[in-house]
Amino acid sequence: MKTLLEMLSYPFLVRALIVGCLVSLCASLLGTSLVLKRYSMIGDGLSHVGFAALAIAYALNLAPMSLSIPVCVIAAFFLLQLEENAKIKGDAATALLCSGALAVGVMTISLTTGMNTDVCNYMFGSILAMSPSDVELSVVLSIIVLLLYLLFYPRIFAVTFDESFAKASGTNTRLYNMVIALLTAVTIVLGMRMMGTLLISSLIVFPSLTAMRICRTFRWTVLMSALFSLSGFLVGIILSYLYSIPTGASIVVIDILLFFFFSAVEMLRERK
Repeated sequence: MKTLLEMLSYPFLVRALIVGCLVSLCASLLGTSLVLKRYSMIGDGLSHVGFAALAIAYALNLAPMSLSIPVCVIAAFFLLQLEENAKIKGDAATALLCSGALAVGVMTISLTTGMNTDVCNYMFGSILAMSPSDVELSVVLSIIVLLLYLLFYPRIFAVTFDESFAKASGTNTRLYNMVIALLTAVTIVLGMRMMGTLLISSLIVFPSLTAMRICRTFRWTVLMSALFSLSGFLVGIILSYLYSIPTGASIVVIDILLFFFFSAVEMLRERK
């Protein structure tokens, strides 16, 4: 607690805590649906698209997030189209998007300014380097994502739990799959500053997988996933502050430890 109060005396850390908590919540809520629908790797695909978009943004002297968000949204819809194409399976569609976007990003960087500090921050994460304008945009978009998730929660639950039944009962499953894709794309772009393009998918996957070890209902899985995500972020950023280690990597390590701990708890419970 003393360390946390000390951190709150620095404005840039306060900004990082606010944005980090909001993005962690968004990622954990959406992560449960993505994991259950076997779209876990969509985070990797969209993060690579985001990397390509920010590389192009720097080459054109544009604001990185203003270009990355619409590009990732379009890529998410494109990925859904590929998922529905029987000729291209889900994992192949994601691999296609990952490799193609990464190639575009690397080529753009090599032909322009090269690898600079800002590009590295987006690749490996640097939440402490966020500007006030980035923070304002991240807070507004995170709140919008959370509100939309709560508004569409019953439908999101329906298409996640049993999409065939939801479709048969008259739910526009395609529309709500697009809503999930839209919210995920925005969350991925927001999380790139915190976790980096290489680690953002772990922020979506690990808390949800951990919650599934101990929860048996969708609602409790979502709630516990949010709790684990927030806990992992707070402990990770405190460790980052104390030992001067990368914030994104610290958060992932904590999430991994939580996953293995509750996996062990589940195994012990099953043996009884």
